[in-house]
Amino acid sequence: MQASRARLFKEYKEVQREKAADPDIQLICDDSNIFKWTALIKGPSETPYEGGVFQLAFAIPEQYPLLPPQVRFLTKIFHPNVHFKTGEICLDILKNAWSPAWTLQSVCRAIIALMAHPEPDSPLNCDSGNLLRSGDLRGYRSMARMYTKLAAMPKKG
Repeated sequence: MQASRARLFKEYKEVQREKAADPDIQLICDDSNIFKWTALIKGPSETPYEGGVFQLAFAIPEQYPLLPPQVRFLTKIFHPNVHFKTGEICLDILKNAWSPAWTLQSVCRAIIALMAHPEPDSPLNCDSGNLLRSGDLRGYRSMARMYTKLAAMPKKG
């Protein structure tokens, strides 16, 4: 557990130092628990998520970085690889392809990349996956855009 605390503290210092380096990601450590983090990530440009800000919750195991963090979307998102109700993310690096070389920041980058390049063949959201698999890009994009506007964009007025 001491090694994971040291690693997380090192990552915390790096995040503080490099805030301006990656404007698409804002990682925030819980003040009272270094094993709980949240992130705000910007939807990638030229996707239905563009302009949205999505909140992620990180639960870090005591065996980190030997085991991956548990990450889920707190913001509702219409995406084939994200469970609509729970926010669970289907991403290989969070499961069997994890490596201790990954950091919380690089996990956020991988999630942003997944948002831009969904994998409809392993869906957690079957409705979204089916739209993409059937070639209905317009339907997928309009649904994803609608949920981005409803859940991930600041309300006007």
